[in-house]
Amino acid sequence: MDRYRDMQMFQVLARQPSLASAGRFLGVSGPTVIRAVARLEARLRVRLIQRSTRGIRLTEAGVRFMADCSRILDGVSAAEASAKGAHGQAEGNLRVFFPFLFSRYVMAPLLADYLERYPEVRVFAHYHDHYPNLNEDGLDVAVLVGELPGSSLIARPVGHVHSIVCASPGYLHTHGEPLQPEALKQHRLIASQGYSDWVQWDFHASSLKARARLNCTTVQGAINAAVQGAGLVRCLSYPVHEHLASGQLHRVLQAYEPPPLPVHVVYREGRNASMRVRSFVDFSVTALREHPAFHPPRA
Repeated sequence: MDRYRDMQMFQVLARQPSLASAGRFLGVSGPTVIRAVARLEARLRVRLIQRSTRGIRLTEAGVRFMADCSRILDGVSAAEASAKGAHGQAEGNLRVFFPFLFSRYVMAPLLADYLERYPEVRVFAHYHDHYPNLNEDGLDVAVLVGELPGSSLIARPVGHVHSIVCASPGYLHTHGEPLQPEALKQHRLIASQGYSDWVQWDFHASSLKARARLNCTTVQGAINAAVQGAGLVRCLSYPVHEHLASGQLHRVLQAYEPPPLPVHVVYREGRNASMRVRSFVDFSVTALREHPAFHPPRA
């Protein structure tokens, strides 16, 4: 029983941002949590965590042990729930990860629908444009855009997105439509990295470097400017799928676009995943596969 409790404390510590927050979550002191991890390290004869002024970080052995702990503890929880007749009920905290702009253009209505269907689940949504480490970041499910790094994660494909160049019909009517990438040098280009005067856009078998006329610190700002006729913007297709469908933006240079990027829903535990994880994975995979953002955008 002590070993089981130590594993629980280690799991909470790995998923919390600090030792203090782990202690608060467990209702014990920080030293109590550290002593539990120390007992595990002594038993396993490996270091599971590294402590520094920046906080606590899992070692490589700690990451592997965290994955095993999660499977074991989730299995125990599932067995207890099954014995109580609650195996089929999704409940508890769920931490999910999405790329930036997913909230506005894709996930906001889907999350609302999921919460309506599963009222006993509390969702914590994280939005970033980096690849997360599900174990170290304490995440249950993530939607990832691009080729997946090699890992033990379970991945379910939902579609593809494209890297496209687009502009408003008004801008193209006034300045003409570029017919090849080199022609972009004669146009007003909108950058989405405000610290640079240049854009470097990759195309199929070529790359273009040109000076931007407008520099925005966010992709959303660059898209807004393009809608208003400020110039041409390069972005992924999912945040502009509504603009393309409504005619606010027009896609150009489609023949020169690089290969599309896959989109996956990934999670850790596979068949041993909790009901809340399985419910969200199944729900989001179905919804995203039907979502227009992951169908080939129209020109």
